[in-house]
Amino acid sequence: MTCARGTVEYIAPEVFCRHFGEVSHKSDVYSYGMMVLEMTGGRKNLDVGVDRTSEIYSPHRIFERLEVDEELGLQGIENEEDNECARKMIIVSLWCIQTNSSNRPAMGRVVEMLDGRLDSLQFPPKPFLTSPSSQEADSASSLLW
Repeated sequence: MTCARGTVEYIAPEVFCRHFGEVSHKSDVYSYGMMVLEMTGGRKNLDVGVDRTSEIYSPHRIFERLEVDEELGLQGIENEEDNECARKMIIVSLWCIQTNSSNRPAMGRVVEMLDGRLDSLQFPPKPFLTSPSSQEADSASSLLW
């Protein structure tokens, strides 16, 4: 591969830097996880237009809230069934976006996790190093285009 293409926040870390491992089918799992997380959260995963750096990278914010069982602030949640479904999708997505590709599930396992019960899911480890600063996020975006 000579250059990366696509929406920057959906591209797996190993596509940018081989330090994170080889590009493989697990790179697509990462992209899927970011897409589902964005859809469930109702906002872009990388938002350089916010004032506080803790809100730049939405998965970071969602992980921290989920970790302490805090309200996620999701829109469109009308009942407990919706809430459980959203939480399950978020937990599965956090597994999909693990920085280390060997920690990401295969897509078959993702389907099993989504078909299963929320209480049977293990809570994932923190899937990222840190939330980038506004300046770092701007630079990452400009590298691709």
